[in-house]
Amino acid sequence: MDFNIQYITPDIKLSTYDDRLFKTETVFEFHMLVWFISGETKIIQADKTYVFKAGDIFLIPRNHLATIINYPKDGLPHKAVVMHLTTERLKQFYASVDVKHKTFSRESKIHSFQNHPLLKSCLASLIPYFEMEGTFPENIASLKITEAISILREIDKDIDTVLNDFEEPGKIDLIGFMEKNYMFNMPLEKFGYLTGRSLSTFNRDFRKVFQTTPQRWLTRKRLELAYYHLKEKHKRPSDVFLEVGFEDLSHFSYAFKKQYGHVPSVLI
Repeated sequence: MDFNIQYITPDIKLSTYDDRLFKTETVFEFHMLVWFISGETKIIQADKTYVFKAGDIFLIPRNHLATIINYPKDGLPHKAVVMHLTTERLKQFYASVDVKHKTFSRESKIHSFQNHPLLKSCLASLIPYFEMEGTFPENIASLKITEAISILREIDKDIDTVLNDFEEPGKIDLIGFMEKNYMFNMPLEKFGYLTGRSLSTFNRDFRKVFQTTPQRWLTRKRLELAYYHLKEKHKRPSDVFLEVGFEDLSHFSYAFKKQYGHVPSVLI
């Protein structure tokens, strides 16, 4: 595995990955603005899957579940510039901005800007700084992030509904959330946070509405989804196990056989 991250500041980094693929499931604490230099990324959310390639620029909103699979492509590594738009920086930015419409979007969709010249110019200008030695001046980093936010607001008039929303998740319907997001292999603490609950309250409420433990319910639901992909969509087990929340193929095959009495490959 050859995975390298270079930081200008904690909020601006250049990631390079040379291995076959890299997969993670996460909830981002901050909005992430990403520019792909090479490689390919598949981002799987509850209701949509995105594929981004070299040159694409997109914004991943905070506090939403996603499975991210990064691939090298065409003999080139997976390489991307990533800028974190932290809550602290956004609050500082919006303190001096008059926002006319203060409605907020709770949608989890990823905002794609393709290869927009203004954003590309802003993010590409960061590349030389990764080759510098010593500490990167904070005032320059701040200017670059402010520039990126300003460009986003110029090219997407609705982006304030995302960037200017500083609310934390409140207590929401547990059944609806879990039925939509069970395929994400996240710690139960994260499921609790996103549904507005402590871990103990999450476990208690879960047992009450589902009549079983979260672990057993999640495994069953993920295997049912895998069965559907294998039998109805004719996918291969190696293409399915990551997307339904399993970490490795052998564990997936073992759990599948335990639930259905045969290995996944029987359905191919």
